[in-house]
Amino acid sequence: MDETASVLKGDIDAFLVHLELERGSSKNTVASYENDLLTLLDFFSKHALNLKSWSEVSLEMLRQWLMFLDKSGCSSATVARKLSALRSFSKFAKSRNMANLDVAKQLKRPRCMRKLPDTLTSEEVAKILELDGEKSPLAMRDSAMFELIYSSGLRVSELCDIKIQAIDFENCFLRVYGKGAKERSVPFGSIAKSKLERYLTVTRPKFVKSKTDSTFFIGITGRKLSRKTVWVHLKKYIKLAGIEKSVTPHTLRHSFATHLLENGADLRSIQEMLGHADISTTQIYTTVDRKRLISDYRKFHQRDKF
Repeated sequence: MDETASVLKGDIDAFLVHLELERGSSKNTVASYENDLLTLLDFFSKHALNLKSWSEVSLEMLRQWLMFLDKSGCSSATVARKLSALRSFSKFAKSRNMANLDVAKQLKRPRCMRKLPDTLTSEEVAKILELDGEKSPLAMRDSAMFELIYSSGLRVSELCDIKIQAIDFENCFLRVYGKGAKERSVPFGSIAKSKLERYLTVTRPKFVKSKTDSTFFIGITGRKLSRKTVWVHLKKYIKLAGIEKSVTPHTLRHSFATHLLENGADLRSIQEMLGHADISTTQIYTTVDRKRLISDYRKFHQRDKF
C-alpha cells in the first residue's frame, strides 16, 4: 500500500465504523461504501497524487475521477452510487476535521434513468404461491416465506432477520427492521397468517437445535437462513411454476407494491409499508403502472388499433 492509500484509508475506515455503529447501516451497505471509496484511492494512486490529507483533495481531482469512471464504461447509475458514497464521506470528513471543506458537496450528480423494476402479474404470483401441495417441512417453510414477502413487501434481508416475537398473529402485523435499522410495522394477509402458523407449529420445531435462537425462519441446521438460500429455493418454485422471467425475492417485493398501486392504494401508504425514506423512491411504481396503462390502452382501445 503506497503512502496515499495508507494515509487516507485510515479516515475511510473511521467512516465505515461510523456507518455501522452510529448509523446502523447493514454490513452489505458498509461493504458497498468501502468498495466505492477504495476505487477513489486507487485512482489517486494510479495518477501519482501523493496526498497527505483529505484537505489536499481538490474539486478538480474529484471531477477527473468521475470522468475516469465514465470513460471506463461505468453506467450513470454506478457513477451516481459512487458519488453518493463520496458525498457522505466528504461530509463526515469535514465534521471530524479530517478535511477543511466538504469539497464533494459541490459535485453535480450525473443524470441517469432509473431502471424499472421487474414485476410479476397477479396470475404469475398465484402460480408461485400456490405451489405448496407438497407437505414436506421444507416446502411448508418456503411457501410461508414467499407468501410473506409478497404479502408484506419485505426485503429478503428483513425476512431472514424476523424474530418470533416480532409477529403479532392476532392483529396480523409484523415488526421489521429495514435499512439503517429503522423499525416499521407492516400488515400481512390471512393466507400468510395461515401459512406462518402452520410453519411455526408443524415445521419449525423439526429444525430446532440446541443453539437455535428466536429467528423465525431457520434451515435444517437450526440456523438463520442466508439471502442466497432464500433465492436458491425461490428459483425452484419459479421453475415449477413454468415462469421464464428472471425472478428474485426482490421481484416479489416489487410486485407487492405494483399490485397495491394498481388496485388503488395510496402512494404514501405504500412508501410506509416498503420502508422507503424518500417518496421519490416509491414513485417509480407509478411509472410501472403508467407503462402498463399505455400498453393496455394500445391493446384494447378501438381507435388505437392499426
